[in-house]
Amino acid sequence: MIETLILSLLTGIFVGISAGYLGSLMVLEKMSLVGDALSHVALPGLALGILFNFPSFLGAFAFLFASAVAIWYLGRVTKLPYETIVGAVFTLALAIGVIMIPEAELLEALFGDITTVTIVDTVAAVIVSVVALSLTRMIYKKLVLGMISEELAISKGIDVSKTNLLYLLLVSLVVAVGIKIVGTLLVGFLVIVPAAAAKNISSDLSRYAVLSASFGVVSACSGIIVSSYMNVATGPLVVLSGIVVFVVTVVAKQMAR
Repeated sequence: MIETLILSLLTGIFVGISAGYLGSLMVLEKMSLVGDALSHVALPGLALGILFNFPSFLGAFAFLFASAVAIWYLGRVTKLPYETIVGAVFTLALAIGVIMIPEAELLEALFGDITTVTIVDTVAAVIVSVVALSLTRMIYKKLVLGMISEELAISKGIDVSKTNLLYLLLVSLVVAVGIKIVGTLLVGFLVIVPAAAAKNISSDLSRYAVLSASFGVVSACSGIIVSSYMNVATGPLVVLSGIVVFVVTVVAKQMAR
């Protein structure tokens, strides 16, 4: 029990940090729907992993990777907002996944089950989170500049299209490892709400990014700890913890005025 809790918390810490940090860009770019919808796209991949007995992370990431590339390509070709493209496909993926996954594993796939976390899951979460954080930090300013003015970013020698693709792939990686904690239905929360909470009380970009990562950790770890004592699904408690953090920042913002 203690060993499982330690592994769960380690997984939660690294996933929370990376999801919160990458999510700060999602909220700034008004792409929150993309982060949420990508998690649903992973469901058919999870289903294939369960049906053919290979690691579900690999199936989830394969579908997420393909979806991220497709979203990026269609956005580049059609010039439609990412939210529009994602909204056209994510419900289909959710429906297919629900049909494919055996009923016994459906709740775990949708809402997560941190009690089944293994040392392999934790190591994967640590490696993926470190890689995602490092690469995102390298392109953070480029993404922000491209968001402010794509023409200005191009004039500075930034390949905006490729930078956006790399970012979407990194989000896909983080979403894939986060599924173990909160499930496909709720993992988009970790990419959105901690960043939204941080935006309420941030005065500059650096503080915003750090607070987003911090709130991601608080949400994930507090939800895991409470769920271990209450013996209920981790995902909903992680969401409730994050909502509490969000409400506190709203109150703090109003009091500071």
